[in-house]
Amino acid sequence: MSASISVLASHSALDVLDGAKDEGFRTIAVAKRGRERAYREFPVVDELIVLDDYKDIVKEAWRLKGSVFVPNRSFAVYVGYDAIEREFPIPIFGNRYLLRWEERTGPHNYYRLLDEAGIRRPKTYSSPDDVDRPVIVKLPEAARRVERGFFVARDKDDLARKAKRLAERGVIRLEDLPNAAIEELVLGAHFNANFFYSPIYKRLELHSFDRRIQSDLDGVYRLPARDQLDLDPDVRYIEVGHEPATIRESLLEKVFDIGYRFVEAAARLVKPGVIGPFTLQFIVTPELDLVVYDVAPRIGGGTNAYVGLGGQYSKLYFGRPISMGRRIAIEIKEALRQGRLEEVTT
Repeated sequence: MSASISVLASHSALDVLDGAKDEGFRTIAVAKRGRERAYREFPVVDELIVLDDYKDIVKEAWRLKGSVFVPNRSFAVYVGYDAIEREFPIPIFGNRYLLRWEERTGPHNYYRLLDEAGIRRPKTYSSPDDVDRPVIVKLPEAARRVERGFFVARDKDDLARKAKRLAERGVIRLEDLPNAAIEELVLGAHFNANFFYSPIYKRLELHSFDRRIQSDLDGVYRLPARDQLDLDPDVRYIEVGHEPATIRESLLEKVFDIGYRFVEAAARLVKPGVIGPFTLQFIVTPELDLVVYDVAPRIGGGTNAYVGLGGQYSKLYFGRPISMGRRIAIEIKEALRQGRLEEVTT
């Protein structure tokens, strides 16, 4: 096969590497020194490139020549959107210009994408003073700036009290509060829907559902209410894993509707639109409405729940379960066979 598949050795990389091997591709993983062990232990990497910093991938990109690069969240966070769009010379599977739309602030944000698509999302507030109901506040952590420091507040007074307390404990910085994303707190069941849009097959595919495992929320909700009240912990909401989930079939109509709406909106706002995997994270309310509260315009972390197994709906397309990593490799392989690689890369 003429091309290799390369990936930053972090978030969802094992899914990508395993799927590439299944389809006969040579694999390249680019790791940060001190975080490469998993990519040495699991025999799915043909070439491991170890760098002092993830950002060095731009100047070391010559070592990836002849490969198709699959972006993940770590690539976007550690390398940066400007460098990805203007300096990274390797063909990227998917739309590299869509990656920056994962943010909540700035002119390119997923709220704008969802509004363009006509998809319901939580109400947002531009200032803490405008808060008139329970909200969830999303801003960077004080120490680990790439992690989001979430907290829930009943009203604007509770928001001010909790922000001050968290700042005193070193969890957040008060100077970040004016630029925080403040969203209406919508109660319901949480799901991540993992989609794949194929330019080669000209179809939208729904591959799987998963749910987040978050620290220390996962530990807190396992405690009896009495103990939660006694401890009064500041919950961190740090994503540490995912677990498979299923959804009732009567809701699939609505799930496909938001998937198609998102693809159509992205095609209007960020040409060439969606290519390959994306995830819509949503809440199902008691009224069975879907409220999308987060977007991942690339391979989602939850697909790792299906490495080697395949998403539960993927079998309906291919006659056998296919992981998202393998689905990416299938699209690249078919694009190469048909001489259409430029249609699935940017």
